[in-house]
Formats: sequence, C-alpha cells, structure tokens
Amino acid sequence: MFIVQSYPLAVTLCVVTMLCWGSWANTQKLTREGWRFQLFYWDYAVGVFLLSLLLAYTLGSSGAGGRPFAADLAQAEPHWLLYAFVGGIVFNLSNILLVAAIDIAGMAVAFPVGVGLALVLGVLTTYLSTRVGNVPMLAAGVGLIGAAIVLDALAYKRLSGPNSRASAKGIVLSIAAGALMGFFYKFVAQSMGRIDTQGALPVLEAGKLSPYTAVVLFSAGVLLSNFIWNTAIMIRPITGDPVPFSDYFTKGSMKLHAVGILGGVIWSTGMAFSIIASTRAGAALSYGLGQGATLVGALWGVFVWREFKGAPKGTPALLAAMFACYVAGLALLILSKS
Repeated sequence: MFIVQSYPLAVTLCVVTMLCWGSWANTQKLTREGWRFQLFYWDYAVGVFLLSLLLAYTLGSSGAGGRPFAADLAQAEPHWLLYAFVGGIVFNLSNILLVAAIDIAGMAVAFPVGVGLALVLGVLTTYLSTRVGNVPMLAAGVGLIGAAIVLDALAYKRLSGPNSRASAKGIVLSIAAGALMGFFYKFVAQSMGRIDTQGALPVLEAGKLSPYTAVVLFSAGVLLSNFIWNTAIMIRPITGDPVPFSDYFTKGSMKLHAVGILGGVIWSTGMAFSIIASTRAGAALSYGLGQGATLVGALWGVFVWREFKGAPKGTPALLAAMFACYVAGLALLILSKS
C-alpha cells in the first residue's frame, strides 16, 4: 500500500483535506432548488463509499510496504473493524444534524458553532488517544481558530435578513452536530495500526487496520447508517413536510444524482487523505488542519456566493481578522508536529 513517509507531503494532504471538506457543500447549494437536502444526502453517502473503495483497490493495494487492502481486511481483528464502522455512524448523524441546522438557522450559526466545536473536541480527543503533537502549539492553534470562528459568527450576525437570526432549535442542532463530529475521528484513528518504518520496508501492526481499510469501514458505516438517520429525518423532518421516498426517483434527474455523488466523492477524498496523512503527521494535526475547512467555506461564501453583500460598515474588518486568525492557527497546528 502507499504509505506517506514525508512530513511535508503529509501536511500537503491535510491541506487538500481542508479544501475538500470546505468545498463539498457547494454541491448541495447547486441542487437546493426543488431538491430537499435529505434526497441529496442519499447520493452524497453513495459517493463517500464509492471513493473509499476506489482508493482501497488502487493506492491501498499497491506498493511493497504494509498490506494490500484485501489481505488487511482478512487479518483485521473484529473490534477494530467495529471501531472504524462506529466512527462512520457517529459522523453521519452529526453531519445530518449539521445540514439540518444550516437549513433552519443558516451558515451564520450552524457552521461557526457546529464545525468550531467539532474542531476543538476533535483535536483534544485525538491527541488524548494518540499523544502525538506539541501540546502548547496545538492549544494555541486551536485557540486562534476558535477566535476566528467567533469573528466569523460576529460578521454573519451583522448581516440583515432572516439568515442572521438564529433560532434556538438551530443553535441546539449545531451544538449537537459539533459535539458528535468532534468524536468520530478518534474511533477511526484508534482502529489503525502503527507503521514501523525502521526496516527496509514499512511494516504495519498486525490485527489493526491500514488507513485504507479504516476509511472503507468508516464509509460503510456512513452509508448503512443513512438508512436509519436519513430515513428518520425524511419521515419526521425537523422542519417542513415529510419527504416521500418516491421523490428520489421521480424528481431526481441524472444531473442531480451526479452532483450529489460528486459531493460525497469530494468529502471522502478529504477524509481519506486526512487518514493517510495521520500516519506521519499525527491524528490531532490531521483532524485539526482538516477542520480548517471553515476557512475555505468562508472564502466560498464571501467571494463566490457573495453572502456578505450589503453587510454593514465594519464587517470587512471582522472578516480580515477572521482570516488572519485562521492562517496563524493553521500554521501553529502544522508546526506542532514538525
């Protein structure tokens, strides 16, 4: 299997993760008119799983180091398979809650509160699980990113219109989504074996999973749990009328389904690269840098979707400070392992 042994390459993959995790939601925006988010989410889950299989049978099955995907899956101990699978279940519930929060309260509350809380909890829990990284630098990096999230929220609140008014329900959903999202990554990180690079060829710890196998089991958890979480939110949506299952087939064009699958592929690419990079960069850094996706999402919102158009005076200064805090925080996360 392909193993990352270069720290700069690991950081590069983490940056790609950040770009993917911050950009996949654009596909949902492209399908929103007349296409409920629950319907989009079925295709998204399929895309997540398909990309994980593609990588497992390509990068995960080539190269002299480690174990090919099929052999790794066969030797894995059941409880480690379950760990990665549970990570997918937890993530899927959190992501659906986050999407529902965006639907109710908008990006003004859901993204800063949900993803921000997930970042803080995720870096903390993955560090406690792996003990990899410089604690003061990790703490400072998380603190700066937390400040950026607050500045982002303040900027959003200055916008006029309904998107700037957060309902109590939206806030509760955002907090619940962030709390769950902050814990999913540690399950996947713990399921993976250590890689010994001291010999001529890298050797993967027996009984545990390779990064590629872990991502496949995680993605299977996402897809299969969708039949529970997404079905529930279709039958009893938090807002609006129930979503008939027949709408997926009668209202969905090939283009709509393709865009949804693309959204899942983009997110899953980020997840796979984050897990692959974590073997060299450390899980705390991989997750923390990846969750800098809030910065990428803000860039899309400001410069492409023009979400701050017509904002009151002083808002650009808040946005500039937010971007500065994010860049500084991400730099500290990178330096925490080097």
